[in-house]
Amino acid sequence: VQLQASGGGLVQAGGSLRLSCRASGRTFSNYGMGWFRQAPGKEREFVAAITWSGGSTYYADSVKGRFTISRDNAKNTVYLQMNSLKAEDTAVYYCAADKDGRAEVAGIRYDYWGQGTEVTVSS
Repeated sequence: VQLQASGGGLVQAGGSLRLSCRASGRTFSNYGMGWFRQAPGKEREFVAAITWSGGSTYYADSVKGRFTISRDNAKNTVYLQMNSLKAEDTAVYYCAADKDGRAEVAGIRYDYWGQGTEVTVSS
């Protein structure tokens, strides 16, 4: 499966962005999906994940209450709605797919990765 992330950009602190990740292939609905991010000079970190059905979601503590992950299996797309953005949210955001359908926190559990979309939050 190929993943294409989009929706990044420059936004002021307190603003919102919605990231999208569209997957190719007919088996998207079987995949668990995750969002990760990597800030300059830092390691990649988990942001949010959702199971194949959308029935369960998980968030990093740093984004809980501000970010929402969702999916539309009919459109082969997973979303990350980001509200109340902070300067520390600045990073390249990556989507990933887990063929076992789970919502994994560990990046090593994912089988496919998108190319990333850059988010810059100005303070």
